[in-house]
Amino acid sequence: MTEGIRTNIDVASPKRTKDIINKYGFTFKKSLGQNFLIDQNILRKIVGAAELDETKGALEIGPGIGALTQQLAQEAGRVTAIEIDNRLIPILQDVFADTPNVHVEHGDVLKMNLPELMEKQFAGLSGISVVANLPYYVTTPILMKLLEEKLPLENIVVMIQKEVAQRMAAKPGGKEYGSLSVAVQYYCVPELVCIVPHTVFIPQPNVDSAVIKLSLRKEPAVDVEDEAHFFRTVQASFAQRRKTLMNNLTAFVGKESREQLTPLLTSCGIEPTRRGETLSLEEFAALSKALLAAGFKG
Repeated sequence: MTEGIRTNIDVASPKRTKDIINKYGFTFKKSLGQNFLIDQNILRKIVGAAELDETKGALEIGPGIGALTQQLAQEAGRVTAIEIDNRLIPILQDVFADTPNVHVEHGDVLKMNLPELMEKQFAGLSGISVVANLPYYVTTPILMKLLEEKLPLENIVVMIQKEVAQRMAAKPGGKEYGSLSVAVQYYCVPELVCIVPHTVFIPQPNVDSAVIKLSLRKEPAVDVEDEAHFFRTVQASFAQRRKTLMNNLTAFVGKESREQLTPLLTSCGIEPTRRGETLSLEEFAALSKALLAAGFKG
């Protein structure tokens, strides 16, 4: 093993980041969305939002060279960092050679058995949070995997593209509100923590980021008979944003059943001329229930 890099020196500084990159001859892969954060204040805000202590575990996705990992290790009892890029594994193992509460796992989080990994890594801890600087290109697939698999998580605190974070936290009626807003808010209570300028990364991305905290609900926000049908209903309602619910749902029920939509929507207290972006989670739940009762499974 090469000479270890002391973890009591902050990884997240321009000089330290460049030193580590140069030492290992690391080159960034645009295809993996690699942008390393070099701002300690932002890191502290991310870790603070996760509400960690020595009795809790942190699952990190995409640790890079370990800037966030280092801060997590100081607060959590156990940190497991999943890294897809095999070139970063020896760097992380070197950086954290003397940090016993950090475990580095090589793999693609989208293909991993997360319940099995979490049971193995966090057994005996009082709570688990996902804390990560997610690559823009896989933000939504990763978050939906975490939510749909109903993992035993307290919080998900992630840094993602600002516009995506705003969509997740959006309320009905605004242009940012859409199917992603509904999906996230069905499982979580979202809270925007801070905006992160693109200038605090190496290399700099083209857009700003945001840190969002998703507090997992003990039960979904609304009671639905069939989750898959609920989400199909939501997707259908947003199929073409400029169209009314009546027009969007025609494709869902079939043209031959269009005339049934007006009384069905009215029975839910929803005007057929409304658009999907105006409906609350409660209204989507009522709509899904009514469609199911009428035999429209989508």
